[in-house]
Amino acid sequence: MSKLTSSLYKLARLPKDAGVAVSGNPKKITRRAKNELLGRKVIRKFW
Repeated sequence: MSKLTSSLYKLARLPKDAGVAVSGNPKKITRRAKNELLGRKVIRKFW
């Protein structure tokens, strides 16, 4: 069940990631990359 939920959340993030990349706005791209790095790598170690 946990793997299914994780996969669904990952799938739900894809359109947002694609939209930010297609926008071409470097500020949005940088902010999205920074938040993903923090959320998935750094914060997960403390959680």
